[in-house]
Amino acid sequence: MNVKRIAVVASILCIVGGTVGGCTNAASDNKSATKTDTYTATNTGSQSQDSNQNVKLRSVGVTVGDLSNPFFVVMGKGAEAEAKKIGGNNVKVAIVSSGYDLNQQTNQIENFVAADTDLIILNASDSKGIRPAIDKARQAGKIVIAVDTGVDAEVDATVTTNNLQAGEVACKYIADRLKAKGNVVIVNGPPVTSVIQRVEGCQKVLAKYPNIKILSKDQNAEGSRDGGLRVMSDLLTTFPKIDAVFAINDPSGVGVDLAANQAKRKEFFIVGVDGAPEAIQAIASNDSLYAATATQNPRGMTQKAVQVGNDILHGKKPANPTILIPVKLITKENVSTSEGW
Repeated sequence: MNVKRIAVVASILCIVGGTVGGCTNAASDNKSATKTDTYTATNTGSQSQDSNQNVKLRSVGVTVGDLSNPFFVVMGKGAEAEAKKIGGNNVKVAIVSSGYDLNQQTNQIENFVAADTDLIILNASDSKGIRPAIDKARQAGKIVIAVDTGVDAEVDATVTTNNLQAGEVACKYIADRLKAKGNVVIVNGPPVTSVIQRVEGCQKVLAKYPNIKILSKDQNAEGSRDGGLRVMSDLLTTFPKIDAVFAINDPSGVGVDLAANQAKRKEFFIVGVDGAPEAIQAIASNDSLYAATATQNPRGMTQKAVQVGNDILHGKKPANPTILIPVKLITKENVSTSEGW
C-alpha cells in the first residue's frame, strides 16, 4: 500500500480515536522537561477572562515532520503530557506525521478542523506552502501554534529553539577547532524556517574566517539518517579533503558518520543540532567522528505550546507571541553533563 495513503488514514484514525497510542510506536518516557523561556499572558481586548473561565481544553492536534525521528516522538509526548495535565485524561490528543509532504500536512490540518479540534500544534513541512491551510484553520476559529520552526503565515504563537543561535554556536565550535582554516561541508535539510536559520547562523560565523572554505551548502539530506548517508556519500566522492561537517540536525549527522565509516574517511569531524540520544552517545564514544551538537528541548517546546494555546483559549494572549528557547553546545568535554530528552 502507498505509504502516504497509510499516513493519511492513520491521521484520520488518530483524530477519531483521540489517542496518541496509535500514532507512535515509542515506549513511554517519564522524564520531566527542562525549563524553557517564560512568557507573560495578557487578557485579550475582545474576550474577557470571565467570559472564558468555563472554557475547557477538549482536544489537541499535533502534526510533525517525521515520527521516525525520535525528536518528533518526544515532541508528541510533551504535547500529550501537558494536555492531560491541563485538561485531564478526557482530553483527546492526535499526533500525526506529515513525512515532510505538504499536501499530506494540509490534509491533516483540514482533518483537525473537521474534528473540531481546539488547538492545532504545527511543525511545518514547508514554512511558506502551509500558509493556506493555516489561514483556513484560523478562519474556522482554531488556535494554531507553530513549534520548532516558524511559518510564513499569521499564527497565534510560535515556540521554537533559537535556531539562529544553534547554527552560530555549532559553527563557532567548528571555526575554533579548525583554528580558522579548512574545508567545511554543510549538510542542509528541508526548506523550513528552522533549517534556514541554522544554516544562516552557521554561514554568518564562518564568513568571518577568510581561510575557511564552504565546499557545499545546498544538498538537502531531508533531515534523516538515510538522507545524510546519501548526501555525504556523494560529497565524499566529490571532495577529496573535508575538515568539518555541519549537519542541520542529528539524524542527518549520524548518516554523515555512517557514510564516513563506509568510505573509510576519518579526516573530518561532525557537528549537528538536536541533542539526540544517538548523537550524545556518538559524542561520548571514541570511535565516532561526531564532535558536538547544539541541544534542543523538544518536550519543552510542545509543553510550552500547549500552555500558551490553553491561555489563548481562555482569552489570554502571550505578551510576546514568539518564544525562543536557547541552546547549549554539547561536546566531548561536557557530554557527561547532558540531561538528554
